[in-house]
Amino acid sequence: MKHYTIALSSGASPCDSASLTCYVPDPSEKIRRSKHPAVLICPGGAYYFTNDREAEPIAFAYLAKGCSCFVLRYSCRPASYPEGIREVALAMEYLTSHAEELRLDPDALVLCGFSAGGHLAANYAVRWNQPDFFARWGGFRGTAVLPRPAALILSYPVITAGPDAHALSIENLTGNNPEAIAEVSLENQVTEAMVPTYLWHTAADEMVPVQNSLLFASALAKNNIPFELHIYPEGAHGLSLCDERTAEFDRHRNLYCRSWFEESWKFLEKYLPPGCFQ
Repeated sequence: MKHYTIALSSGASPCDSASLTCYVPDPSEKIRRSKHPAVLICPGGAYYFTNDREAEPIAFAYLAKGCSCFVLRYSCRPASYPEGIREVALAMEYLTSHAEELRLDPDALVLCGFSAGGHLAANYAVRWNQPDFFARWGGFRGTAVLPRPAALILSYPVITAGPDAHALSIENLTGNNPEAIAEVSLENQVTEAMVPTYLWHTAADEMVPVQNSLLFASALAKNNIPFELHIYPEGAHGLSLCDERTAEFDRHRNLYCRSWFEESWKFLEKYLPPGCFQ
């Protein structure tokens, strides 16, 4: 496996400090498979930091399924909106422009986000076909339509800036700028261009209310977007893989919720191009 990290910067802010850590399987004459799906992972952290527990362990889990994986350490506070989404766009451009050397299937790029990282991933997924959105902020290369994710995986995501918001994430992201707040309530941004989405949350989430996933699922349904939603009755926020691999505290061990990962893989098998699994 090739393992390396590159810097990512749009050049738009003195605070941008993004990096992309790459986990790419080595080619082998014993394995006929020529290209892999790719998973771009956005860890959570309330737009204040990026959580290690939702980074490399998630990459290792999807690597075991035959994917190439990429962890985006996006700029957080004091970087301002929309620096993070520009960095997702740069990462997606990197994957598509280097698809041949990375042995990626450019039609099988998955965005995967946790908590605030779920908000970031979803924000890109609702805007990938809106070049004017990116162009108006300046500091971004070109105005062409950006790469389309093949699917979106969201774990206990921050979605809304409304009454059920995770206030700290929204404040860290926007600095409470009213114009930005109106744009980052993502249940209002879904269109028919949105991509198939897998979501999971716990009804007992003490930090990001489960209504965030419910609001987004409702918006997906209204726009006839394929989605799968799992609401587990119990479980703390930030479960990640739900077992010893990612348990910082006892509350992060929840074997009942652990099924989310295998269910997400079944979802990807349904919505990714069939050829990427050959």
